[in-house]
Amino acid sequence: MIVTSKELYKIAQEKNFAIPAANYIDALSAEAHIEVAEKLNLPLILEFAEAHETLLPFEDGLEIGKYYAEKAKVPVVLHLDHGTTKEKIFQAIDFGFRSVMIDASSYSFEENVKRTKEIVDYAHLRGVVVEAEIGHVGEGEEYDDQEINNNIYTTAAEAKAFVEATGVDSLAISIGTAHGSYKAEKTPVIDFDRLKEIAATIDTPLVLHGGSSSGDENLNKCATNGISKVNIYTDLCVAAYNKAQETDCKNYHEMKAAMKAGMQECLEHYYEGCETKKFND
Repeated sequence: MIVTSKELYKIAQEKNFAIPAANYIDALSAEAHIEVAEKLNLPLILEFAEAHETLLPFEDGLEIGKYYAEKAKVPVVLHLDHGTTKEKIFQAIDFGFRSVMIDASSYSFEENVKRTKEIVDYAHLRGVVVEAEIGHVGEGEEYDDQEINNNIYTTAAEAKAFVEATGVDSLAISIGTAHGSYKAEKTPVIDFDRLKEIAATIDTPLVLHGGSSSGDENLNKCATNGISKVNIYTDLCVAAYNKAQETDCKNYHEMKAAMKAGMQECLEHYYEGCETKKFND
């Protein structure tokens, strides 16, 4: 069943847990993620990133996500991840996505507000929730340590001003993680004091991008200290590849089954680290 994230985030904030947000790039990955959520009887945020239209045509991505989310036996938030093009974001909303992200974090604060507010106004009229990003979550291959990376950390003051100016429903913040794989397999140094400060300043649910390879301890600490949603993509792909390499696959079908199993084991691990089981407590 397709739902919005509003009620789910409210529960996550009250019980101090996070919900995994798993990116899909084909029918196999979408089905794999849904099956894990159903097995655990827990909600899922199923994401298709605009940038992944290089791997899967945009319209096909929308169709696949909607098909699997609609028939799911658990609450599924069908979410457009890192939307940068207004027309594509509107298209996802009109198609039936109940949650979208507008990522204008590379622009000035004023331009970010302007672009986000336009999406919020369009989405809210249609009962759709909006995620935005303030600060900037950089790339893992450029990450060395907390001082040497291309992140722009989010401040509590900017987060408060941004939420008040846009009416956004959830906010991705930059506190030390990065997208993709980390340089030399480093574990990110996360600014938990900054996380706690932002969480104490605004009531808006907070999102962690770059959840992959952030480390079990970091992940759990984020989920129990104000983060309501954790984005995962790279670790799922790595897990699929590794499982296929470790399995004596004799044909295409066995390889697909191994890749699916790898993704599912990885996603289950994230559910555990995010303490999403509290949803049913």
